Parts: sequence; C-alpha cells; structure tokens
Amino acid sequence: MPLALQQSFHEKSSDHELLKLVGANNRLAFTELYHRYWDKAFTVAMHRTADEDVAAEIVQDIFVSLWQRRATLQIKNGIATYLSAAIKYKVINHLASQYKQQQHLVNLANSAPQTTDSTNDWLAEKELRQLLDEAIHQLPPKCKMVFLMSREENKTYAEIADELGISEKTVEAHLSKALSSLRQSLKISLPLLLFLLGK
Repeated sequence: MPLALQQSFHEKSSDHELLKLVGANNRLAFTELYHRYWDKAFTVAMHRTADEDVAAEIVQDIFVSLWQRRATLQIKNGIATYLSAAIKYKVINHLASQYKQQQHLVNLANSAPQTTDSTNDWLAEKELRQLLDEAIHQLPPKCKMVFLMSREENKTYAEIADELGISEKTVEAHLSKALSSLRQSLKISLPLLLFLLGK
C-alpha cells in the first residue's frame, strides 16, 4: 500500500486498531497516535507541572516508553486514560526527584563548615518572601482571591467553589495559574515555591 494511502488509513483508524498495529511494529500507527494525543497529553502535564520544558520531557518519555514496550503493552481502558495515569506517576516521580536533590543540597550545606553569615541567609529569605507577597498582590483579582482562600484560609476546592459560585475545575485552574505566575515572577522552582508558601 502506498505511504499516502497508509497514512490516510491510519488517520481513520480507531485508537484500539492503532494500538494493535503499534504492537505489530507499525511505525505509522505509532506516529498517528503520537500526533493524535501529543497536545492533550502535554496540556495535562503542563497543568500538573506548570513548566513547559518539564511537561514536554514527561510526555516525550511516556511515548518513548510506549513504543519500547509495544510488544507487551496492554491498555485496557483506552489510550487517553493510560496517558493520564502515566503522566500522573511521571509528575510524582519528577517532584520526588527534585525534592531529593534539594534535600541533598540542604544536607551538604548543613554538614559544611559554617563560614557563611546566617544573617545573610535570613535576609535573603526575607527578601524572597517580600517579593512573593508582591507577586501575589499582582495576580488577577479572581485568581488572587482563590489563591488566598486556599493558602490563608485553608479552604478546600469544594468550599471555594461553593462560596464563589464556580466549579472545582475552575478553582483548580485558578490555583494552577497562580502557581505558574508566581514561579515566573520569582524565577524559582515549584518545590521551592511550595516550600515558601508552606512556611
């Protein structure tokens, strides 16, 4: 079958049919799945990480793994569900890895000779917190309101949604936007931002 006809055939194939073809080493079927789900998977990963580079790397790794395991892979609940679950676990592993790296640096700093002035460290953190407060103040009104209700009043998504008359998905979207905006304003990693917000 000519390449153009094969591509047309794959574009009309169902996900289940494409997965069977992928299992039989069909690269065109894999390419069709890749193009069919890349944007959706990237959006989910971006929503969870608020970092374009990390989101793209996570999705790329998942598709590479899918191809490498094509002969034994069993996807029972659909490719969309599979990708969503894979992204969730990849994000958790990524954040855990970042946390371990930061803990390692903290341990190194604690075990090193105390040659730095702790007052400087305190002033640096104080300055960062001031910048954080300013960045929070600059958030869009509705976004800032949702963020402060979550952070300072410790309200759940459901409580915020009920009080503001919006959906829990909208609450989640506002919080994700707030974290992304704060990270970009302060130019710090998500774990460090969460650390600052947690204190």
